[in-house]
Amino acid sequence: MGSHLARMLSGNGHDITVIDSDPKQLAEVASLADVITVEGDSTTFAVLRKASVRKCDLFIAVNHEENDNIVAAMLAKQLGAGKSIARIDNNEYLEPNNKELFIGVGIDYLFYPEKVAAQEVINLLGHTSTTEYVDFSGGRLSLAVFRLEPASPLAGQFLSGFDGDDAPLDYRTVAISRGGETIIPQRGEVYAEGDVVYVIARRDAVREVMELSGQSNIQIKNLMILGGSRIGIRVATELQNELNIKLVDYNAEKAYRLAETLDRTLIINEDGRNTEAMMEEGLSNMDAFVAVTGRSETNILAAMLAKRMGVKKVIAEVENLNYIHLAESIGIDTIINKKLVTASNIFRFTMSTDVQAIKCLTGCDAEVLEFIVRPNSPATKGRIGELGLPSGAIIGGIVRGDKVFIAEDSMSIVPYDRVVVFAMPSSVQAVGNFFN
Repeated sequence: MGSHLARMLSGNGHDITVIDSDPKQLAEVASLADVITVEGDSTTFAVLRKASVRKCDLFIAVNHEENDNIVAAMLAKQLGAGKSIARIDNNEYLEPNNKELFIGVGIDYLFYPEKVAAQEVINLLGHTSTTEYVDFSGGRLSLAVFRLEPASPLAGQFLSGFDGDDAPLDYRTVAISRGGETIIPQRGEVYAEGDVVYVIARRDAVREVMELSGQSNIQIKNLMILGGSRIGIRVATELQNELNIKLVDYNAEKAYRLAETLDRTLIINEDGRNTEAMMEEGLSNMDAFVAVTGRSETNILAAMLAKRMGVKKVIAEVENLNYIHLAESIGIDTIINKKLVTASNIFRFTMSTDVQAIKCLTGCDAEVLEFIVRPNSPATKGRIGELGLPSGAIIGGIVRGDKVFIAEDSMSIVPYDRVVVFAMPSSVQAVGNFFN
């Protein structure tokens, strides 16, 4: 996770220092990104001083050990870091009263990647025809991502949103992923079968957008989860009162523990890679399958099996970023990745503009950001089509008080609008300047 953040942030023009006690890990990071490395224990004053923590604007603690992260983030803030962030593994710390205690000792923000990833899985199980689904502005605008099936009415059609003489739009396509390449649509772009389409839609139009994919939304009653990981446990805990859930884990001791805590979930002690055993446990009768073991390979193989058995919605956690395109190309509906979940949480702290939300997308290299427009910013000086946004960015929607608009080139933006923008990494900082 630290390597991914260092690589991503160094590519955005930040000066990065990486602290780790393992020289091999540091050498690996230094070969991948333009960073300064400091060897040593990040929970000690000497190492933090050596890394010049007093000069840093942002300190991010993403060690494997939660306690190390809390201590390091606390010390960094006391030594002069501008903002201090820590990764945690305990949901109890996120309760409002407890969060105040952490702020009191200097930790500005706590994040729990497994909790956010579990919430993504739960959202996707409610929108089964999408591969990703994100709400912005309290749910008034949504990003839906889906693959165009042969039955889709969009295939062969021109994209709309470039002319203001049509009726107001309910949705706008902000990107297309085609053959591994991400395309920011321009006037005259045509949809093709097999495209992965990224759409910003108003709340009341989400169902209509889903139907355009050519897939139908299915009602999930029977769910199988592979892996008693933190993500698996959270998904089961949240949904066990609504769905029939089977949770499969190969570790007998863990399976017994889970059986005691998840009282409305059927716990099965079995190896998810064993095809015959999974068939006996009723895999082919499931509406959805979620693979969240600690191994990307196991998750991909199990998800492939589920897809072959006719399970309609298959979600897999793939932590190895090199495997993501492979997993998508073999038909797995949705990929969950904690590194990208974490990047989404942290990236907004590095922006000079007022970013309300940011989502780093799994299936392409882009980000979706929600900005609040400041008075006198460049974005307020003309119509959207005349602003001169970078070619790697497109405005999807605008929330103005109680009103929600899907962006068109003929519209204008006013101060304090909330604007949802789709941007390639190279354009993110430049786009931020438009709203600042």
